[in-house]
Amino acid sequence: MSAIDLTSSQKNILTALVNLHRDTETTVKGETIAEEIDRNPGTIRNQMQSLKALQLVEGVPGPKGGYKPTVTAFEVLDIDQLDEPAAVPLTHNDETIDDANIQEIDLSSVHHPEQCRAKIHIQGSVRDYQNGDHMVVGPTPVAKLAIEGMVDGIDRTNNILILQVEQIEAPLGEATH
Repeated sequence: MSAIDLTSSQKNILTALVNLHRDTETTVKGETIAEEIDRNPGTIRNQMQSLKALQLVEGVPGPKGGYKPTVTAFEVLDIDQLDEPAAVPLTHNDETIDDANIQEIDLSSVHHPEQCRAKIHIQGSVRDYQNGDHMVVGPTPVAKLAIEGMVDGIDRTNNILILQVEQIEAPLGEATH
């Protein structure tokens, strides 16, 4: 399959559609997407035409209609579609987030403690997160790794939180796979 290059606007809209569709498992109205990413509903409708042409979105007509992402949309956004993904707990400012699911944790510059960062790729919106928020991610299902830190950056297009890592915990003596 050839790579599809999306504009940042198309990627924002498609990401919002995927997140909202996952939450409701039904069609998503253009107005709901517009509200999620703070855009004009007309802009969403215009962009949906190009996303439909790229076969990333299906339009469903009628009063209960709206938009649904195609399988290709998940591939283009590099999102795994797991029927039963393993849950990774997420705590945001001491409040457990039940509907968040962590897709990927990328630790960078671990060797440099003052600059240790973690990229946390969340399946779902990062709209409610702010720089300076306290986060705990984990423990992960296999390695039982838990990461604690402060939000230091937010990539809203890709649903990624950048954490300034304060602490990484893993149980001693447990084998990791």
